[in-house]
Amino acid sequence: MANFTVWKFEDPGAADRALKAVKGGEADGLVKVIDHAVVSWPEGAKKPSTHGEHDDTAKASGWGAFWGLLLGALFFLPILGAAAGAAIAGISKSLSDVGITAKDLDTMKKEIVPGTSALFVVTEPIDPDRLAERLHGVQATLVSTNLTDAERRNLLEAFGQ
Repeated sequence: MANFTVWKFEDPGAADRALKAVKGGEADGLVKVIDHAVVSWPEGAKKPSTHGEHDDTAKASGWGAFWGLLLGALFFLPILGAAAGAAIAGISKSLSDVGITAKDLDTMKKEIVPGTSALFVVTEPIDPDRLAERLHGVQATLVSTNLTDAERRNLLEAFGQ
């Protein structure tokens, strides 16, 4: 099963730097990156900017639709009271197949704010211990994941958190 994780950084450019490290790990056979999205939200900007691998491939593909649904729900859906709540509920039902709950959406929305960035990544681990060594000390907060509680604890421990 693919692992879905969302990492938050306290700098609008840090997620791009972390992605380069993850891609370096992929080149060395430590992880397989299925897809990713980077969100960068500079201080003072009304909305964040987003980009990812899916931007360069067929946007209509499954991953492009997934990222559009997820990132749209988090950052681009207008706040319209009850109508927005109903929309979020419908979106979270669609995302529940990959382990993203309404609570996860709420946490992401609260954590990823102006002045931060986030790396949303879907991976298949090949050598998680060696990848963790490569990323040890990266200052990031794990915001969301579809890992089990035990896998989550191991991941955080491996990353020195």
